[in-house]
Amino acid sequence: MSITTDPLLPGSHTVSIGGVLQRYHVAGAGPVCLVHPGGPGIGWEYLRMPELERHLTVVYLEPVGTGSSGRLPRPHDYRIDVYAGFLHGVIEHLAAPSVYLLGHSHGGFVAQRYALSHPSRLAGLILFDTSPVTGEEFWQQALANLQRFSHSRPEAAGIPQAFQRALAAADDEACTQGIRDILPAYYADYWARESELASLRGSLRAWADPVRAGEPPFDVREELGDITTATLIISGAHDFICGPRWGRMLHEGIPDAQFLLLEDSGHMGHFEQPVAFTSAIRRFTCT
Repeated sequence: MSITTDPLLPGSHTVSIGGVLQRYHVAGAGPVCLVHPGGPGIGWEYLRMPELERHLTVVYLEPVGTGSSGRLPRPHDYRIDVYAGFLHGVIEHLAAPSVYLLGHSHGGFVAQRYALSHPSRLAGLILFDTSPVTGEEFWQQALANLQRFSHSRPEAAGIPQAFQRALAAADDEACTQGIRDILPAYYADYWARESELASLRGSLRAWADPVRAGEPPFDVREELGDITTATLIISGAHDFICGPRWGRMLHEGIPDAQFLLLEDSGHMGHFEQPVAFTSAIRRFTCT
C-alpha cells in the first residue's frame, strides 16, 4: 500500500518538476497563500511572515537555484518564464482549487507572469514591492537612490559599490557577502533596528548563477489590463529599488487593483510594518 503525504502539512516538502527538485515550506492555517521570494538567487528565509501565518496557510517557495532546491544546467536557464513554470508545478502539486499568490520584488515579476498565464488558478494576487518593468530607466533610478542613501550616514558609504560587486559575483561566497553588505539599503532605517536584524544579515545566503543570469528586461506594462485576478499592491515609501513609482504604475494598469503605501518601510514592509502589512492582506483575503 502506498503512503501519500499531505502536500500542505506544516514543514518542508519537495516535489520533482521536470526532473528538478523543487523545495517549499508550509506554515500556518487558513486559505492557501503561495509566496515567491525576490532575488533572484536569494534564500527565502528573509521573507518569513509569522504574523500572516496566523491567518493563512503560507507556502514559501525555495526557488530553483537556491538552498535545497535543484539547480538548472546553465545560468541563462534562470528566466521568469522558467520560475513561473516551477510555480505552476507546485500549485498543481498542492491540488488546492485556487490559491492566493504573493510575489515579492523579483518574485513579483514571476507572479505577474503567472497571473497572465493561469488566472483561473488564483484566488487573488499580492504584488509586494515590485514593478511591471525593468530596464535602463529602472536601474538608473535604483542606482541614483542608492547613491543618495550612501550619503545618509557614514556606515552606508560603500553600499553602491557593494551592490555592483554583488551583481558581478562569480561564486556563491562573493554573492552572499555582497548581499549582506547591501542589506541596510533595503530598510527605511536599518541602523535603528540593527540588533534585531543582525541574525538575519549573518544568515542570509545568495547563489551566483541566478544573479548572473543576465535576464532580458522585464516589461508587462501593455499586458497589465489583461490581469483579471483581484490584486493588492503593496509598496514601501523608502524602497530604493521597487518604490512607489513602480507600485503606482501597477495600480494604474491593473483593473480594480488596490494599493497600499507603507509610509515607514523600505523593501521589507513585512518586517518594518508587520501590523499594517498583515491587516491589509487579511482584509484582501477576507480572513
